Amino acid sequence: MTRLELSVPVAAPVETTWAAVTDWARQGEWMLGTRVRVTAGDGRSAGTELSAFTGLGPVGFTDTMRVTEWDPPHRCAVRHTGRLVRGTAEFRVLPRGEHSEFAWSEDIPALLGLAFAPGVRWSLRRFAEFAREYRR
Repeated sequence: MTRLELSVPVAAPVETTWAAVTDWARQGEWMLGTRVRVTAGDGRSAGTELSAFTGLGPVGFTDTMRVTEWDPPHRCAVRHTGRLVRGTAEFRVLPRGEHSEFAWSEDIPALLGLAFAPGVRWSLRRFAEFAREYRR
């Protein structure tokens, strides 16, 4: 496993960036080929369980996760619990004056790092746009 760490500046305050990234049902609007839903819990605390389908049409895989740490509006950590994806991931929302920075880190198999990183970079740029315009 290797740790992928990427970040993007966001022209939105920390609270807005946090609200945008934890709007699980809308994550597909910015995360490449992914749809997320809450499968257990309230979606706003440790213990919440999530299911993310990543793919095109019916071809892809499901990634299940459990939120292990919830520290709004700054940090969320998850443990991947599925058969294909294991390990941990987290995102952090960091203050940058009136704006923020969104930082993503995730354990991935070393061989997938080169293939996975460009898609995450693209998704983070889309997220910055999504968060800047975010309204619930």
